[in-house]
Amino acid sequence: MAAPLSVTTKNLSGVFVTNKQLSDSTEELLRLQGVPWYKRNIAKMFNITLSINHYTDDSGVEHIDMEQKLSGGISGGSDNHTLDWQERDVNDSVFGLLHVKTHRLSLESIEEEFLKAGWTEDTVTDGVIHTVISNDPEKPDDDYTWKSEQAWGFQLVNGERKHVRLVSLTSSSKKDGPQHVRIRAVYDYSENNH
Repeated sequence: MAAPLSVTTKNLSGVFVTNKQLSDSTEELLRLQGVPWYKRNIAKMFNITLSINHYTDDSGVEHIDMEQKLSGGISGGSDNHTLDWQERDVNDSVFGLLHVKTHRLSLESIEEEFLKAGWTEDTVTDGVIHTVISNDPEKPDDDYTWKSEQAWGFQLVNGERKHVRLVSLTSSSKKDGPQHVRIRAVYDYSENNH
């Protein structure tokens, strides 16, 4: 289902479901983040539903709190972002300790062309939600060191307005050296919003 015009990067509250047919494969992205083969194959079987609460606190700082559910109602945990560009440590059930910082950013301020392309007019006007996530390079048993830069907003996909997240990941492993992958994740606005 297309996202209504009332849902923007300034008001992301709602329920969104991964559209696997319109999204790029996450196989290489997950591999470069050190996710084992069997977990990558399990991930292919599930759709992810994001229940997003986007609000501004009393001090004027925006927050995006997300509850993730896998197909069948299995909890996928929470993913909360404070849009103040302060780095926060987050313990993730899949990736372990992550360093995360998020803010609203104009497209002119983004360096990578891939993250700037294809946004709707309202996303261009309001800015994208820009987040940078990296794993903990101090973790001695981690073969992969990676950094993900993401831009969230809205794009017209096959003529329908969709929530989109563009992800650019740089990874380095002892075995493969530095590598780069870019993907587009597309989300349908859920009928469960009514």
